[in-house]
Amino acid sequence: MTGKARRGVIKKAMGAAIATVMGVGLLSGCGGGDASTNEGAAAGANGERVTLKVEVFDRGNSPSPYTITNNWLTQYVQKEFGDPNNIDVEFVPVQRSEETTKLNVLMASASDVPDIVFVYDSSVFYRYAQQGGLTDVGELIKEHGPNLQKYLGDETLKFGQLEGKQFAIPGKRAITARYNSYIRQDWLDKLGMKAPTTTDELYETLKAFKEKDPAGLGSKNIPMGMALAPAQYETLIYSFIKPVQGDLTYSQRYELPLHEGFKDSMQFLNKLYNEGLISPDFSLDEEKEQLVKDFQNGNVGYMSEDVGQILYADGMLDNLTKNMPDSKVVALDAYTNANADGKHIKSRYGPNGMYIMIPQSSKRSVEAVKYLDWMTSENNLLTMSTGVEGENYDLVDGIPVVKEDAPQETKDRVYNGGDMAIMANGKVIGDQEMNEKAWIAGFPKNNQELMRQSIDIANTDTVGPIVFDRPIEAESKYGTALNDKLKIVIVQSAMAKPDQFEAVYEREMKDYMNIGGTALKEELEQAMQEKK
Repeated sequence: MTGKARRGVIKKAMGAAIATVMGVGLLSGCGGGDASTNEGAAAGANGERVTLKVEVFDRGNSPSPYTITNNWLTQYVQKEFGDPNNIDVEFVPVQRSEETTKLNVLMASASDVPDIVFVYDSSVFYRYAQQGGLTDVGELIKEHGPNLQKYLGDETLKFGQLEGKQFAIPGKRAITARYNSYIRQDWLDKLGMKAPTTTDELYETLKAFKEKDPAGLGSKNIPMGMALAPAQYETLIYSFIKPVQGDLTYSQRYELPLHEGFKDSMQFLNKLYNEGLISPDFSLDEEKEQLVKDFQNGNVGYMSEDVGQILYADGMLDNLTKNMPDSKVVALDAYTNANADGKHIKSRYGPNGMYIMIPQSSKRSVEAVKYLDWMTSENNLLTMSTGVEGENYDLVDGIPVVKEDAPQETKDRVYNGGDMAIMANGKVIGDQEMNEKAWIAGFPKNNQELMRQSIDIANTDTVGPIVFDRPIEAESKYGTALNDKLKIVIVQSAMAKPDQFEAVYEREMKDYMNIGGTALKEELEQAMQEKK
């Protein structure tokens, strides 16, 4: 990577941090957090046609003739919820990778912000709540959300509370399995090698992939697929860090540098990069577009990904098989952690999903709660995530089994079901075992056994997020800037010359600590003492 390209990555990350901080500053001009101040909140119920604006993630994958704002699911929502309630539901697209940055810009503009917004980062939620930017929806849920309250229950609802007020409606997570790794078994077979079971063995395998080039790819050979995305760098980092307490770590991604062992993970990444064992331009691939292409074209020997991500119908694995019929991919649990008794440490999700919020500036708070309540009533969540029974799926012992022979047009109905059904992260059918069965049943039959293995691995030796009884003020204050800085630390540490790694790492970490890391570390340690 050229020096110019490297500077571009840094400039982009810092620019995003500055823009986000500016957006947060503007948010402080928002009013209080009482739903009773929202004028005309129930206008739709009084005969006047109103518009409810709802955020939706745009991943740029809409099949023709659909768009992210006009597809089968948006039409379903309008027909089944909007029209009966005299509401026009308008979806406002936000790129998934710009979730927080874009939301800050929207929240700073009371006239443009949707009536329903969401974020995965709890520190961002707390910041909005503390600055008076969110509606207290506690009474609204009691009055207009009976299905919502029953679906979530008090244990899940508490994740959206601050100082006794309900400022967010948490989504419900179906399963906590998060990441998995895969390796090309056909590459191993050509080299007469067994699948690696430790980090050291993985390193030796990657070296063999590069030096012996089992697929004859030449310069296209990528032993380990890498992108500047969480599924790739978190799996590596977690295999080096030491949990803070038991099987728990700090909850935010940008807090990874505060864990013992983080430096070791960066040293290992530096080694992989300088020896040409990972994707050479990973620092420019935050959207994973190049990684997906390289994997599908058969150029990648090993990679980590969100569990099941490569296994969807017509997805990465299916495309690899079409391009390389003799290829074979198996699930792998190789990373071992010297700071955790050699366990295969990996991250798991918390029990709650995204934080769904209604901005204080919204005049449609009643309609917003009614929409979320409708989503959790009857079979609406199942329809939004899976489609129409008998056409998209069949119910077998209570599990929705996807019809693989359904026409592509029928399958395309729910291409964005996971992003539309915001009250559920995954298919919430029952307990986690039932949810996992439902998840597996949603994959092509040829991929289901690999999916089952992937989930088993993703559930092994996991560490979850610490949940404190109070918000961490430093997260709200410094979180966005530190999240951008984390990417810079990763890129600079990886790309430093081996003899310069120490100096580069210390320089970047000093900057990380100066822009909020020190204050964050001190408050987290204090919160841990309080929790004990």
